[in-house]
Amino acid sequence: MPESVAIEVQNARTHNLKGVWCRIPHRRVTVVTGPSGAGKSSLAFNTVFAEAQRRFVESMSTYARQFLSQMERPPIDGMLNVLPAVALEARNSIRNARSTVGTITEVHDVMRLLFTHLGEVRCPNGHGPARSFTSGEAAAFLAAGEAGERFLLVVRIPRPARQADATLEELIRQGYARRLVGAEARRMEPGEKWPKRMESLALVLGRFQAGADPQRLHSTIEDAYRLGRGRVEAISEDASDPRVRFLVRELGCPVCGEVLRRPSPALFSFNSPLGACPECQGFGRVVGIDPARVVPDPSRTLGEQPFAPWNTPAYEELYLDLFNACRRKKISLDVPWRDLPEDVRQWIWTGASPAQGKGKFVSIEAFFRWLEGKTYKVHVRVLLARYRAYTPCPVCGATRLKPEALAVRLHGETLPALCALSVERLREWLAAREFSPRERDVGGHLLDELRERLDVLHRVGLDYLSLDRQARTLSGGEAQRIHLAAALGSGLTSTLYVLDEPTVGLHPQDSARLLSLLGDLARRGNTVLVVEHDRTLIRGADWVIDLGPAAGEHGGRVVAEGTFEDILRSEQSLTAQYMRERPATSAREHLARHRREHGRDSHTEELLAKPRVSIRGARAHNLRGFDVEFPLGALVAVTGVSGSGKSTLIENVLYGTYQRSHGVVDVEPGGCDEITGLGEVVDVTMVDQRPLGRSSRSNPVTYLKAYDELRKLFAATPAAGAGGITASHFSFNIDRGRCPTCQGTGVVEVDMQFMAPVTVTCDTCQGHRFQPQVLAIRLRGRNIAETLELTIDEALAVFADHRRLCNRLRTMTEVGLGYLRLGQPTSTLSGGEAQRLKLASFLDRPAKEGRRLFLFDEPTTGLHLADIDVLYQTLRRLLQRGDSVLVVEHSLDLVARADWVVELGPGGGAHGGQLLWSGPLAGFIEHGSGPTAEELRRFVGADDSGEREEREAVAIEGSAI
Repeated sequence: MPESVAIEVQNARTHNLKGVWCRIPHRRVTVVTGPSGAGKSSLAFNTVFAEAQRRFVESMSTYARQFLSQMERPPIDGMLNVLPAVALEARNSIRNARSTVGTITEVHDVMRLLFTHLGEVRCPNGHGPARSFTSGEAAAFLAAGEAGERFLLVVRIPRPARQADATLEELIRQGYARRLVGAEARRMEPGEKWPKRMESLALVLGRFQAGADPQRLHSTIEDAYRLGRGRVEAISEDASDPRVRFLVRELGCPVCGEVLRRPSPALFSFNSPLGACPECQGFGRVVGIDPARVVPDPSRTLGEQPFAPWNTPAYEELYLDLFNACRRKKISLDVPWRDLPEDVRQWIWTGASPAQGKGKFVSIEAFFRWLEGKTYKVHVRVLLARYRAYTPCPVCGATRLKPEALAVRLHGETLPALCALSVERLREWLAAREFSPRERDVGGHLLDELRERLDVLHRVGLDYLSLDRQARTLSGGEAQRIHLAAALGSGLTSTLYVLDEPTVGLHPQDSARLLSLLGDLARRGNTVLVVEHDRTLIRGADWVIDLGPAAGEHGGRVVAEGTFEDILRSEQSLTAQYMRERPATSAREHLARHRREHGRDSHTEELLAKPRVSIRGARAHNLRGFDVEFPLGALVAVTGVSGSGKSTLIENVLYGTYQRSHGVVDVEPGGCDEITGLGEVVDVTMVDQRPLGRSSRSNPVTYLKAYDELRKLFAATPAAGAGGITASHFSFNIDRGRCPTCQGTGVVEVDMQFMAPVTVTCDTCQGHRFQPQVLAIRLRGRNIAETLELTIDEALAVFADHRRLCNRLRTMTEVGLGYLRLGQPTSTLSGGEAQRLKLASFLDRPAKEGRRLFLFDEPTTGLHLADIDVLYQTLRRLLQRGDSVLVVEHSLDLVARADWVVELGPGGGAHGGQLLWSGPLAGFIEHGSGPTAEELRRFVGADDSGEREEREAVAIEGSAI
């Protein structure tokens, strides 16, 4: 491969990279793979992208540079043939509530233009299409009898601020002799005064008959437009048909006269004051009081005092007046709140029909209105915040736009209505439309652009998303694929795209489609660099860079580089080893082991005998109201295509309902009838993909609370006692012992004005973080700074005789993190390392705390195929402790080892939310009919005739739904 057609990385030493030399071919898809922590992100993002971005920014003027994020030069000898770079990371950093799927991908911008040029403006009062009339069109309109056979032309002249009488005198002098009073045309005489308190004068310009003297009608309308600022009324003289038609030169409703604004792109933008709803400022929701927080337990009766804000000594007396009012109206105090009639609950809530006299009471709304007047008190603001929630805007109905924007329709649909459709349904709607020749001439290029952008969203597997979905609610993988779709729509060429695991959250059946999309990006003249573990992407890449051979200090080297065939021939590559071996081996061994240990049916009997968590009527978001059960004490995998409802079922329904039952009000109510079986566990713990603390002072030993033990050991030395050094002196979070210059971080950031800030080692402590008197204390021949430089494995050997410290550290080796240094900042950990560090903290939990149900959201994110083996063993350790594990997962490597599988589908969004399977793994492989079952059979080689007999022998019957 010629040197000029590849990015050349020379001697990269970022983080744990050990002098990496590699090539990234231009106009090709390159995959960087390797074990978690081997240096993939260090190479792709912290080296290649950082250097490309730095050079691009430095090519600009100093004035432009101050507005751009600048990056420090990575430690490399050189990088040749660099391109301008775009980084798409697998995390969602969007927090703006105004940002939606449509605005990020610019589909919303295209649709705004379509509505501007092709939209039909309709009367907001329901009178049909609005119109604009030239004088000729108005004459033809009236001549056709739209205002009746005989009609008056009337123009309304507003009262002048000054000299109203003089204005009227001038009109009479010009020959305008009649004005309309009620339904009668009354003659005006010279010298007549402008009637008092009359804001406008209805000037009669003439009496006309439909179809007679069109020239006179035309000239009169021109005169009326001049006097009435482009507006005139035609009033029928037929008493049996008192019809009025309004003719507006700009745009208005002929029936009611509502004057409307001509559509502009800004009118359809909720980010513009021209289009945003004035009530909610374009957010689509307003702050109100959440009834579910005020009445957290609707099964309580009025006599049991169900209103949470009143259950304090300060407000408890409010119940007395309420009880008296209820007795006067003969309302029972022993009926649960949810069983009270709706009108009674409304009466208590709003006080709409309060009892009179002695029965008067303070309603819930009146109580909160009274609190609003006391917000100068801190405790009142805290109390209000506890019961506030966002509710749909009552003015715009959560559409975010002004009524003028909602009055514009494209083939009968408003813009918010189309944005509320899923991408799939919007594509179908667009394909079914028959646009007129005029519409194609005006907006043909916009229609083509819209179809192309929607097709890209389809190809990245986001058919189930709607355009009005808030971007901050997307998962990391969804956000990255959204940005990928936006990049494809931008049409950039000769650009370096760096992606971080774009398959996160993507079902295996969609991986090939994503690979094709990345290939399209490369064929447009771009260079694509992907950090990835997915088998499909590794096989289909044009070039593969495999880092390793292990993680952390044992990684950071290129163990293999070349085409996929070149990688497979490598004997040192861990990736090649897993790609060469039959991926079904682990699944077959897992099933065969159960057969050997328990017999053919014993595992099924064991699972069926376990206590279960049962969810009845799950119906949040797109869930279809099904019942599902999860056995406790087992590894349960919840799977299905993207958007099928997995996260909704586990996070919103199961975990959300559990939190609300334990007094947490700041969560969305779970959408189900009931959940039973959670009494078997002491707690439900959610382990999601949120990163660990980003503080440079946070490190593995502080996260696991092992640093407390280490500080106690240093404080117990004779030298520390003699010098008055306590355990708190060894904390770099307290001023007592940390370096005052760097505040315990070991580094100082130097502001370089128009260049990127430079991070340098602290001159005071030389990067050791602590003051000299603290560093003088030594334990086992090392001071605290040197001890923090030990790896976990080294520390276990050094402190082997300190049981409590070793017990906390040993959990990290059990999850494969023994190579990490004690003081390594958690901000430098990869996604897979952070996930396993969380797992280590749970393994260290005392058994006396009781059994927990752990909910994991795609724990294989960022993990190499070898790391998934370590993760699986760690999850099994939790099960051995008596805990229960439920994972939302797409990775077939982990799903193939689960005990129980729940599949949702069959599609995403509106096509999902159904329960396709709930039962043991082997039965799922044998009888499952959903997309995951098909992929899993292919994955484990269940269709091979040579293994058919073995599969049938170990198959355990499940329950198809």
